[in-house]
Amino acid sequence: MIGQLRLQGVTRRFGEQTALDGLDLEIEGGEFIALLGPSGCGKTTALNCLAGLLPLSGGEIWLDDDRIDGLPPERRGFGMVFQNYALFPHLSVRRNVAFGLEMAGAAKQERAGKVDEVLDLVGLQPHAEKYPAQLSGGQQQRVAIARAVVMEPPLMLMDEPLSNLDAKLRLEMRTEIRRLHQQLGLTTVYVTHDQEEALSLADRLVLLRDGVVEQVGPPEELYPQPASAYVAGFMGYRNLLEMESSGEAANGQVAVAASGLELRGADRRDGGGRRVICAIRPEDLRPGDGPNAVSAKVVVVEYRGQELAVEAVTEQGTALHLLTAERLVPGDAVTLTADPERVLVFDAEEAGNGDDD
Repeated sequence: MIGQLRLQGVTRRFGEQTALDGLDLEIEGGEFIALLGPSGCGKTTALNCLAGLLPLSGGEIWLDDDRIDGLPPERRGFGMVFQNYALFPHLSVRRNVAFGLEMAGAAKQERAGKVDEVLDLVGLQPHAEKYPAQLSGGQQQRVAIARAVVMEPPLMLMDEPLSNLDAKLRLEMRTEIRRLHQQLGLTTVYVTHDQEEALSLADRLVLLRDGVVEQVGPPEELYPQPASAYVAGFMGYRNLLEMESSGEAANGQVAVAASGLELRGADRRDGGGRRVICAIRPEDLRPGDGPNAVSAKVVVVEYRGQELAVEAVTEQGTALHLLTAERLVPGDAVTLTADPERVLVFDAEEAGNGDDD
């Protein structure tokens, strides 16, 4: 296991376009780091720079006391797991997993022992003699993970490894990846655009925007305490309302108003600007009287098992999204409320919503 991986001012340009701009990040041995963001934010570029698949335009990468950004991929010795599996179709599961060991010149007996150990670890021993075409998508991804793990790499790099799986398999493999990480303690850098996936897997999240780090921290920090409206939008604050502050902040809260709405929320502004973005999670907006009461009419209801996803519209036409167990139907008149500490007020900016381009 590595002691520390350090990225210092890592920059990558493609012509005049800067895909990654001055990334600084320290990763401790055994950490699981998720690079998170929408398409084009620089997360895969960062991973490819780490892997040695792209040369840096600026900056340095250090593995403990060794600078490695000048080394080719094969000399870095990192494990790579891609979204398309990249298995050899003409080799059995066992041969696919053993391939790296063979190339490294490991003795036959040593190879057999390590391969059997890893196949047991990922539950593929009964499928050892099958070929990739005979496996499900989840089993193929397990082969790809086993092939990387068997080399005992100092760092595992995973590029959206679950994106080609259906919802059930994604959930199963997410649990499997977390189990393997906890069991083996492999230092891991994981690229994803899925905030739920990142929250469930990572020790720390690195949220990127246009090649620049927007916020770094553990899931329990980013989820409730986004640093900006952009981060809030990506972390599930679907209600992003353009408003204006209507008074001086007091006791950490500020009054805001727009389009007939008057709200009070937690003041997260840097400069105390008048133009603001008011961010509210759907689960924090609920039917009933209380603080920040808003009158609206239900227009869309989606069934989601134990709760409903509801879109309601105010008289002035502002759409609000909520999750509720209350049985609402389109046309219902509702009063919605949200606790002020759950309403976050940021300086106005192009917040984005975290969707892919």
